[in-house]
Amino acid sequence: MTAPVLIHLVAAARPNFMKVAPLWHALRADPAFDARIVHTGQHYDANMSDAFFTDLGLPEPHHHLSVGSGSHAEQTARVMIAYEEVALRERPAWTVVVGDVNSTAAVAMVCAKLLIPVAHLEAGLRSGDRTMPEEVNRLVTDVLADLLWTPSPDGDENLRREGVPAARIERVGNIMLDSFELLRARIEADGTAARLGLGARRYGVVTLHRPSNVDDRATLAGLVDQLRTAAQSLDLVFPVHPRTRKQLLAFGLWDALAGTGGITLVEPLGYVQFMNLVTRAALAITDSGGLQEETTYLGIPCLTVRPNTERPITISEGSNRLVKPAELLENVRGALDGRWPTGRRPALWDGQTAARCVASLRRRIGCG
Repeated sequence: MTAPVLIHLVAAARPNFMKVAPLWHALRADPAFDARIVHTGQHYDANMSDAFFTDLGLPEPHHHLSVGSGSHAEQTARVMIAYEEVALRERPAWTVVVGDVNSTAAVAMVCAKLLIPVAHLEAGLRSGDRTMPEEVNRLVTDVLADLLWTPSPDGDENLRREGVPAARIERVGNIMLDSFELLRARIEADGTAARLGLGARRYGVVTLHRPSNVDDRATLAGLVDQLRTAAQSLDLVFPVHPRTRKQLLAFGLWDALAGTGGITLVEPLGYVQFMNLVTRAALAITDSGGLQEETTYLGIPCLTVRPNTERPITISEGSNRLVKPAELLENVRGALDGRWPTGRRPALWDGQTAARCVASLRRRIGCG
């Protein structure tokens, strides 16, 4: 009997594990593969608990690299040193990296030099903004990866424009929606919205953390003022990122926001708890990436407070729109009044991405 093919699945922090989980389950169900999870530990996450792994049905990671925090250079270097040791010892047939964090690019560089094939899950996303560290990581990873699993046609187009051979590009869909479906029952049963007293009137979910929105006092103060006015029309629940909390306090804006009726400030939430809020929301206000996808999947208006997005399909086909900070309030009113596109789910955003990834790997190793 042929021995299973060893696959490393590399994750750096909580969002990466959300993407790894469906693929882990799909690979484990196929006797052709021996899938092992590598946790780089790039980000310390107090919520990365046993309960989180239990929710996702994941085992403890097979390898903990314990890289920790530090500058971009420090993290990248530590991941390269630590993963090289693991890769030399186990020599996987393929290594799968996900997303766009420092660990993603670092592991891709290690594998390229050790001649270990790399698959990049969520490849081809581009914001066009190289001031974003994530954009640099995407570019580096996609240049080096042997197999580029894209979520949408724009990803394919970006890669072709950059000269990537068509044989390396495979559109598989959006893995985060596999994660959502994996946990849908728990999300629907969760009581976070009820516990926070939401639902008596329409409410919106707010997540803001990007430096362009929270590190400049004038910009953040303007956003706070508009959120406070919007709260007259709908409740707002705001899981506050540590960076945002720090800046709200430093700029003397916290008390005004916290003291506004209709605004509920909470600590960052786990995925199940957060999505329990999102699935019932009238709209979302965000500057993150993933929420643009989930709101498109659910048909919920999404106001993305950014000048660009690496997920343009959520605009061209979905319910997402880019919003200038100074124009947030008028866009909230438009969404509440029904002047907002409902959009549709992009092709292959169907909860079956992991199965397509496994089929892709089977073809690559010559067994399917």
